[in-house]
Amino acid sequence: FPIDIYQTGSGTSSNMNANEVIAHRAMELVSDLSVKVHPNDHINFGQSSNDTFPTAIRIAGYLEAKNALIPSLKYLQETFLKKGAEYSHVVKTGRTHLMDAMPVTFEQEFGGYARQIEIGIQRIESALEHMAELPMGGTAVGTGINTDPEFPTKFAAEISKLTGESFREAENHFEAQSTVDAPVALGAQLKTLAVSLLKIVNDLRWMNSGPNGGLGEIQLAALQPGSSIMPGKVNPVIEESMAMVCAQVIGYDAAISVGGLSGNFELNVMLPMVAHSLLESIRLLSNAALNLAERSVSRLVVREDHIKALVGKNPILVTTLNPLIGYDMAAKIAKKAFAENRALKEVALEMCDLSEAELESALDPAKMTKGGFVE
Repeated sequence: FPIDIYQTGSGTSSNMNANEVIAHRAMELVSDLSVKVHPNDHINFGQSSNDTFPTAIRIAGYLEAKNALIPSLKYLQETFLKKGAEYSHVVKTGRTHLMDAMPVTFEQEFGGYARQIEIGIQRIESALEHMAELPMGGTAVGTGINTDPEFPTKFAAEISKLTGESFREAENHFEAQSTVDAPVALGAQLKTLAVSLLKIVNDLRWMNSGPNGGLGEIQLAALQPGSSIMPGKVNPVIEESMAMVCAQVIGYDAAISVGGLSGNFELNVMLPMVAHSLLESIRLLSNAALNLAERSVSRLVVREDHIKALVGKNPILVTTLNPLIGYDMAAKIAKKAFAENRALKEVALEMCDLSEAELESALDPAKMTKGGFVE
């Protein structure tokens, strides 16, 4: 199959390449040399590149997403949930605008990542509903000229039987054949997933930064020397790999969108490029998600002592004193504690009327992760 991806926009070159190979192979299997199998008259009988290629895109995209991508994402989701549960007792400094904020637990933070992935799966599954509608049977322009009227339904039934999935004839062959709206929608959900994953791995990179000059909250597995000149340096290579995959998928989505714009009347003329971009996006995300789960998230270690020390110095913990002593007084305590590098409780004892026991309870970071008012 020597045909380049960048060919005629209908994919006719690839379709005829396949037809010719199938015809030659069929004649090899028939002992009677008088039997001739023609790539157009027999193999392409009742079909056109114009319905075959869009159908192939939908089947391939559906199966790859269902059988490769979604299982990888579910595994990554479960890995985040397990790692969060493992460190559910650890309270860390939350951050907004990259600045210290109210505390959260690792289970809460990792649970947020898991939920992002779960919603990503749901979006993909929703897009697959339309990918399961097959254009086959519309032939040249969607009217079904030169094919049996029962062929589209029987084709969908046979594909469903072969794959174990529920494919069906397109409700409207003119829509299914003249557009790539279903692949565009799936590509958009892959882009959304890439955005989510890029956010997640950037968080992991920040948490791993340092270990002395950065946050240093977690320690990722050392998979390779991080520098050819700096001995002992270890970089977050899996996270960086995922970030590049996400960037590429976002780029592929843009290409798929332009492909979707390139349909005129009864046919889209960027089908091979759309097919390549969609399938490559699915392949990249499938491999990267599995890699991130197996080689990074499952093996990361939380630096509990370091995190506890950071939380203890967080002046923003004073927020829970707002209902008790007012915002202005709480702000003064926070500023003084930060300026003098002293514990909040120590400064608060000097500046407000709350007892040590009351301050101990109100400034408990673990209580702050449960919401509501801290008493």
